[in-house]
Amino acid sequence: MRLLYIHQHFSTPDGAVGTRSYAFARAAIARGHQVSMLCGGYQGAATGLGGAFAGGVREGLVDGIHVVELAAAAGNAQTPATRARRFARFALAASWRAARAGADLVYATSTPLTVAIPALVARATGTPYVFEVRDLWPELPVAMGMIANPGVVALLSGLEWAAYRGARATVALSDGMAAGVARRGIAAAKIAVIPNGCDLELFTPDGPPAPAPWLGAGETAAIYAGAHGRANGLDHLLDVAPHLQGSGVRIVLCGDGAEKPRLMARAASEGLANVTFLDPLPRREIPSLLRAGGIGIQSLADVAAFREGTSPNKLMDYIATGLPVVINYPGWAARLLEEAGAGIAPARDPAAFAAALAGLAGDAGRRAAMGDAARRLAATRFDRAALGEKFVAVIEAAAARRQVASLAPRLAA
Repeated sequence: MRLLYIHQHFSTPDGAVGTRSYAFARAAIARGHQVSMLCGGYQGAATGLGGAFAGGVREGLVDGIHVVELAAAAGNAQTPATRARRFARFALAASWRAARAGADLVYATSTPLTVAIPALVARATGTPYVFEVRDLWPELPVAMGMIANPGVVALLSGLEWAAYRGARATVALSDGMAAGVARRGIAAAKIAVIPNGCDLELFTPDGPPAPAPWLGAGETAAIYAGAHGRANGLDHLLDVAPHLQGSGVRIVLCGDGAEKPRLMARAASEGLANVTFLDPLPRREIPSLLRAGGIGIQSLADVAAFREGTSPNKLMDYIATGLPVVINYPGWAARLLEEAGAGIAPARDPAAFAAALAGLAGDAGRRAAMGDAARRLAATRFDRAALGEKFVAVIEAAAARRQVASLAPRLAA
């Protein structure tokens, strides 16, 4: 099969962001398929290509993947208007290429939702597509107050509906996302659930920890390693920090994003000496950073839509590394952690959250037991190699017009 994989934010493991599409493309190649990756560059990503763009494009072979990068780089640090322009630029340029790619199947993964446009163009020219839902748009931006214009909401809702209706199959990253797709009238047989997974070879409990000059004697690091945007709710961790003074817990925030300068300024102005900010690291260096800590923190803004409608990459990195996880919102991830004995989901109240975090940090035996449970959870439920096999089965079934739900059933099934 000739597969055209459209992911505007694609990255290899040399970048500092998620590598789901890289892993799945490699899984398809291992099965004998040809994969072209159509991407646009992203803050913190590494496409594997170098050199100048010629006519707004550069391309080459990266680990067996034919990567085509369009000059439409986006990032969380950009203004909403700039990001919207980059999304539109990519959608238009990708549509032209998708219509002429000669692929047997297109696999388009959001975000942004605008990747549905080249998928729909490909379908109009005779190429079927599978649509992957990483976030429910426009539900999540509306719930966060990021999009309020009724006309824009209606436009995005219409695009979402068209994306689902036109797809041979839809892949959701959580049961909540699958339910959101079903609410738009899509038959259950056409919806597969493939969550974000764990790279069990890169992220392991074994190996040396990174040097940690920021960690004081006797301190335990509670590490958040990920984007610093509005959706990540990191102000909550700064609210918690004063209640951790003297507890021996240091909150470590590693990553980048539009909110980082403001968060750093707030921590400085409030004298939060037990909060450390680290520059973003290449993904290959994150495991040693996590091993330098004792706890992983999974944080999102207090938005009800996040509870069932997300599948966080960083959570998978924590459990694969064997870290117990403290999560600051309810939902499927919190239930999963608590049922597996791999983490805790304290009340969001800053004082109560701090007390629970400090209690875990101070109990080395409990942390070790939870860490072992986390690694088992990663290996038994979220092994990315196994999820890659499901991905290949789904695209092969979609190409052959077969139903996909039984190939990748819901997580709670």
